[in-house]
Amino acid sequence: MTRHLKPCRKRRVSCISAGHSTHTYGRRAQKGRNAEPSAGIIDSQSVDASETVGEDSRGYDGGKSRDGRKRHILTDSEGLLLEVTVTTADVHDSKAAPALLETFMDQPGRLLKLVWVDSAYQGPALAKAFARHGVRVEVVRRSDGQRGFVVLARRWVVERTLSWLARSRRLNRDHERRPDHHTQMVWWAAVIRLSRRLAGDAPRWPDKRPDRLAQARA
Repeated sequence: MTRHLKPCRKRRVSCISAGHSTHTYGRRAQKGRNAEPSAGIIDSQSVDASETVGEDSRGYDGGKSRDGRKRHILTDSEGLLLEVTVTTADVHDSKAAPALLETFMDQPGRLLKLVWVDSAYQGPALAKAFARHGVRVEVVRRSDGQRGFVVLARRWVVERTLSWLARSRRLNRDHERRPDHHTQMVWWAAVIRLSRRLAGDAPRWPDKRPDRLAQARA
């Protein structure tokens, strides 16, 4: 075990996401699905920054009235986190998505072929990034005349994940001095959430130990 822990101490950033990926593969295997997803969903969430965040790493999102940073995430069709990047809040979604996709697809063995997005994810740079990896983009739009909150197919999954992340005390506001630190807080929150889901699905006594149940009744 020590042989495996030493590299992780030197590369704590990659070990957190790698641990989450292991849990993700386990969760997908439980559902009888391929470990590597072939479809995903991209969205973003802006959060206010505290006074610990410097002016050089924060921005203002006029659409959401947030002064801070923006986290961009890629999830599978079940809402499990696959990749995350953090930018200043004033970065447009279409500008950050190429880097998000490149980071995920740089790992060997990726099978992603389809990504659902909202109408903000358009532009030549984004189209080029998706085309380079052979990933098809499908924009999920509102129907004409729809107003207010509407549950949209596929997009509600990633929005639910963002809502789960925002419930984490460390993520409801950005307290990190560095964007990469905030990225790791997102991974930690996702690991905690996924671990609880896996534990909830695990067999418990007496189902796990029927022999002990028989002894208890004797």
